[in-house]
Amino acid sequence: MADDVNYFVPQLLGAQYTFITQIQNSLHSPYAGPLSLEPGGDHARSHTFGVYFGVPLTPRLSGYVDVEMFRGEGISHSTGLAGLTNGDVIRGGGGSLGRGAYVARAFLTYDIPLGDKTTTVKRKLDQLPGEQADDRLSFKLGLMAVNDDFDQSRYANSTRTQFMNWSLFNSPAWDFAADTRGYTVGGLVTYVTGPWTWRYGIYQMPTQANGPDLEGGIDRAKGQNAQVTWQHDPKSASVWLLAFCNKARMGIYDNALLRAEETGSVPDIRADDQDGRHKFGAAAGIDVPIADDGDTGLFGRVAWNDGRTESFAFTEADRSASIGGQLAGTQWQRPRDRVAIAFAVNGLSPEHRNYLAAGGSGFTLGDGRLNYGTEQIGEAYYEFSVTSFAFVTADIQLIHNPGYNTDRGPARVVGLRVHLEY
Repeated sequence: MADDVNYFVPQLLGAQYTFITQIQNSLHSPYAGPLSLEPGGDHARSHTFGVYFGVPLTPRLSGYVDVEMFRGEGISHSTGLAGLTNGDVIRGGGGSLGRGAYVARAFLTYDIPLGDKTTTVKRKLDQLPGEQADDRLSFKLGLMAVNDDFDQSRYANSTRTQFMNWSLFNSPAWDFAADTRGYTVGGLVTYVTGPWTWRYGIYQMPTQANGPDLEGGIDRAKGQNAQVTWQHDPKSASVWLLAFCNKARMGIYDNALLRAEETGSVPDIRADDQDGRHKFGAAAGIDVPIADDGDTGLFGRVAWNDGRTESFAFTEADRSASIGGQLAGTQWQRPRDRVAIAFAVNGLSPEHRNYLAAGGSGFTLGDGRLNYGTEQIGEAYYEFSVTSFAFVTADIQLIHNPGYNTDRGPARVVGLRVHLEY
């Protein structure tokens, strides 16, 4: 950090407003359940607001506070899909959560330089400007979003400026710790040496699937993530591998099915919730810059979890893969414009699909029955730069087998996004 820094003086690091409107077509639907994608079509809008602050406390210690607000909802109240179409909404349309401003992040960072070489970093959300050691040991503690630090992609990581579908801004089968809004409390250790970046984080899990409250003691319930990333320099290709293990009050799909058979009832995974249950899995990804200083490039992700216990925090997927690319508008004299296309496939474990086929429901899925097939998603968008701080995006998504059900669909969703940022 620079010598002329005013310590204990808060800095405004950024602000943003994002408006998204989406229209879903009517779809083939011989039957529907409590959490099905609307068969007659739907139209929904969402608004998010955010202001982001940082304060340097010492040359190595910094604090950050982000305040956000969400209004509106997603199509079908953000249910009926694993790959929900609007990543800016809260699952289930927000439920009973308040619509006022809330603290999204509030955390401290502490950096220990491990060498003399530094790089100048610019102001951005959750990053103070200054000099950062290339080799370092860093600590982060507080209220945060796990996916700020793991499963990152240059081309598919922000629903406010890139792909909107949940299957494309993160790996759906990576069931990372989060409350309904997508945040949790925990700690992160990062070790950077040469081209290698090693991360380990431990976080609180919600008290129930997609729940707004977090468990208390970290020994009672926790989500653990470890990731290694290799990247020669900031403009070169990057490859990463992630492993995770969650411990929480979760249900087991086979137990819920067995109980339903014994009682002649519809299976309910929540009725089988018990402390100390585990879910584990892994994910991997690659970014390949091609041209335009890396603004044109390709990306890919794959992920898997054991699928034995219920989907708990992100979305209902046990296997996932995606591939896509981004093209900068340099070739047509619009260097800040972007056009991109990507494809994603989501799948379920045998236990999960049997549970849904028997009429069970999760927190985003529940057609009443299921003729299983992988959920297949294609998305394309054009982002038009109006000014350096205003962007308008036209988006289209095509979804085969919504909610993994070959009896329903396909679904088509067209969208318009307006994004303002400082």
